[in-house]
Parts: sequence; C-alpha cells; structure tokens
Amino acid sequence: MNYQANAEQIITQYLKPIYGFALKKCKNLQDAEDLSQEIACKAFRALLVKDDIEDVSKFIWTIAHNALSNYYRANAKSIVGVSIDEVAELIADPTSPFDEDDSAEAIKTLQSEIAYLSKLQRQIVIAYYFENRKQEDIATQFGIPLGTVKWHLFEAKKELKRGMNTMRKTSELKFNPIKFTSYGVNGSNGDMSPDDYFRTPLSQNICYCVRDTAMTINEIADALGVSPVYVEGEVEFLEKNGFLKMQKDKYIANFIISSASTEFLSISDQMYKKATELFANDLYDELCASGILDDASILCAQTDDETLTNISAHPDHNYLLWSLVPFVATWSGKDLIDRKITFEEVATIRPDGANNIFKAQVAPENLVLPEDFVPMNNWCGPMWIGCGGNILWQIDCEYSYRGKDQHGMLRYDDVSRLLSLYQHEMNGERLSKDDYAWLAQRGYIKTNGDYDGMFKAAWQVIILKDKEIKQRLVAIGDKLKEKYKAQFDDLKIPYAKALLAATPKHLQKITEYELQYTFHSDGWFLLHCINTLVQNGKLKQPTEGQRKSLMTLIFQE
Repeated sequence: MNYQANAEQIITQYLKPIYGFALKKCKNLQDAEDLSQEIACKAFRALLVKDDIEDVSKFIWTIAHNALSNYYRANAKSIVGVSIDEVAELIADPTSPFDEDDSAEAIKTLQSEIAYLSKLQRQIVIAYYFENRKQEDIATQFGIPLGTVKWHLFEAKKELKRGMNTMRKTSELKFNPIKFTSYGVNGSNGDMSPDDYFRTPLSQNICYCVRDTAMTINEIADALGVSPVYVEGEVEFLEKNGFLKMQKDKYIANFIISSASTEFLSISDQMYKKATELFANDLYDELCASGILDDASILCAQTDDETLTNISAHPDHNYLLWSLVPFVATWSGKDLIDRKITFEEVATIRPDGANNIFKAQVAPENLVLPEDFVPMNNWCGPMWIGCGGNILWQIDCEYSYRGKDQHGMLRYDDVSRLLSLYQHEMNGERLSKDDYAWLAQRGYIKTNGDYDGMFKAAWQVIILKDKEIKQRLVAIGDKLKEKYKAQFDDLKIPYAKALLAATPKHLQKITEYELQYTFHSDGWFLLHCINTLVQNGKLKQPTEGQRKSLMTLIFQE
C-alpha cells in the first residue's frame, strides 16, 4: 500500500485514538493535547518519507510509545527524586503490560521501586536507560568491568519485577513520626551541635526506627514510608558521625533514645528526692556552719549595683550557695565511685572533634506525671573545660539566664578566650575595650564608666583562688557521701534495674557506665539538690542581676 500518498487520510483516522491514548497517559489535559499533536506530526512526517512500512498500526503506536517515553522522562522526576529510567524501555515496547488503562499507576509504582535498588545499581540503571549511555562508558565511569554492568542491569530488572509484586508494609512512624524533645551530652563537644546532626525529622525517625533492632536501608524506608533514596543519604551522614553503627548490611542506633514511662519516672523522681533530702540539706547546713563562705580564698565581686560603687567585701551567701552546693555535689565522693567501665570504652569520637556519649529523649504521648514531679527544664550541665591551668565550671538551667547565644553547651574556643582574659586580668593587666565588652555580654564581668576615663570592672563569677580552698569544699561533701553511702546504694537498686530494662541490649554498657556516677556528676541529682533547697526555703530565688552569672565558677586544675 502507498502510505505516502494516503498519509493525511491515515493520520486523520488515528487522531481520535491517539488523543484517547494521550488522555489516559498524561497527568493533565494540556499535556494530553500537546502529546497527541506531537505524535500525529511525527507520524505524518514519517509516513511521507518512509516506503518500507509493513504494519502502519504498529508503526504509529511505536511512535506514540516513544513520544510518551520522552514525555515521562521530561516530566516525571519521581517523588523519590530519581528519574523513571526503566520506564523508557518498558513503555517503548508496544507489547508492554503497562499500555493498559492502569499504566499510570503501574509507572508510579515502578518509580518507587527504582529507589529500592542499591545505590550503584540505581546509578547504572539511570545512566543506561535514562541517559542512553553505552554500557562500556558506564563501566569506565564506575571503574568496574563491563560484565558487572550487564549483571547489575539484569539483576535490576529482576528486583523491579519482584518489587512491583510486593506489598510493602509501613510502621506507625509513617503516620505518627517522633520528635526528640531533648538531648544529653556526656563528654567533650566538637564543632557541631545536636541540631546540626539531627537536622531533619527524618534523621530523628531513622534513629528511632533502629534503636532496638538493626535494619537495612530498604527496611527503614518501608517502616517510615519514604523513599530509600532519602534514607540512604541520612543514614550515611549519621553513620559517618557515629550515631548509627553498621552490622553487615544493616544499621542500628549507637546512642540511647529514651522514652520514659510514668512508672520509671516515678521511681527516678522518688529516688532523687529521698537522696537529696539527706544530702542537700546537710551539705547546705555544713557549708553555712563551717565559715568557709567568708573565706578570703573564695572571690566574688557579684553585685546588682550597676555603678560598681558599693561592692561588699563579703559576697552574698545565697548567691555563693547556688553555685557551691551543686559544685561540691559534683566533685565530692570520687573515691566511692566503682569505676568498672571507663569513659573510653563507651564514648564515641566524632569527625567534628567531639568525644562523648550522646543521648536523646522522646516524650511519650499521654504521659501522666506525678503532681510533685521535678522536671528538668532547660538544664545543661554540669559542664567544665580547662585551659591554661584554670577550669570553668558551669550549669545552665531555668534559674539562670545567659541569653540566647550563651545558653547550653560550653564551646572550647569561648572558654579558652575567657580563661586567658581572666588570667591576664588577675595578673593586673588591662584588657582591651572589646575584651571587656565580650566578657560583660556573657555575664562574666560587669563594667562601668568610660574605658578611656574613669573605668571599673568587677568579676561576677565565683573564683576559687587556690587548690586548697577547692579541697576544703570537696572534703565537706566527701564526708556526707561516705555517711549516706549505704542508703544511696539501696535507693539506686530499683532505679538501676528499671533503667537497664529500658535500655537496648547493645547499649547497656553505656547505661552501666553512667550508673556509676549516680549521685555524683549526675544532672538529675544536682537538679534535685537545688529543688530540695528551694522548696524548703533554704535557697532564695536569685535576683535578676544574678541570673546571668549564676552557677559559674573558675578554679585551678
């Protein structure tokens, strides 16, 4: 048959079927009109020049499928962020099962399944089917044999077919994702903050998903109901920074994510209340009765007087005790600690220079707390960093106020600068105007007057002048910890049992390490010490002027 002479008549006959085909395949009416016009034009031009067409129907529908393939390539950057590479091959085949009315849904499923291929397999499939590159070029790019490229393409087809017939199951996390309510760090900080690590809700939910059981990237993706492509990048980042650990081809959380129950929180709260009723009250009384608060080796020029004209020779005892009670509680009783597990055994060294134990908390829904429960609001510490023979020790909490930029973990660079400036000032040297401004902004020092005229400066933090005064303070706490050791040990038994039961087996060594320091450098213990003394009226609320420098000491190493 002379198709060239009858090209216009043939195309006219196919216009309606072509338009119907386009309507079924395209995502909107405008695209369908554009695609049907493109198919008709290409078929018309081809009929005018070709003289070897055996089956005009097959010829026209081959053109239609190729045009549709190009349409998907240009428009269907799938929901998982990868091109629908293999769709080109499947759609271009007139015998493909995806030519039925349900093809759009099948293609959408196929798009998702491509994301479940391994990273290398996915890259090879995209390069070959989507970018139309030769297998030899792909082998050169990835530095693998040509036969390996062919094997991956063959395996990819099998995986895609298998995935298309699989009903993937998601967990509750897909519909009800968790969110970390707080972080805890035991050890040194690096250049990155917890918010830098857990930069997205996805990263938090990935870790929560594998807190107890190791999973592959695809299993995590299934549980969360997201593309493995997105999971893959986050998993690599978290594993690189030590928050996930590999077990063969699976990943498991390398830090504790706690989701405390009402029962556990009640056990913890009652334990600390009983312990601090014994210890904190006695410590407060001993510090006051000993006369040590007026010792000349404890320096503090804290004042609410902005003019600095009326600085008392004896600092406010209440202000001193806000810092000295938790300080002594932290440093005392060290000889009583049973150090079976060392910090090095359980800490993680991270690429940003950090070396720490990291913990995160998730607040369960419908958690009912006792009416008198003591919450840890904005608590950070105890923290300390040493530099140049001196140490800065600090707690940040709801009672203190250091401003948005200063709240939270200490940074080594900031502490190094502070302690260097402190040493220069103690040596009688005058600091620069910028240095005084920097210290004053952070509440370490208070200034008054014109820097080039009548200028005054007074340190607002507590300074322990020598090692001897620190030893005398700690000795008071040592005596009390020894006195209450047996009672502390009994109080800790049900708490330790409940805490270990809530800890995944692969992380129990971390919990056992931290249990060694219960009633020592233990944030909850220090919080309860303060709360006990506030509740019984021994500690008075700090003044607004005191809050910025509250619970901050400098002492010698």
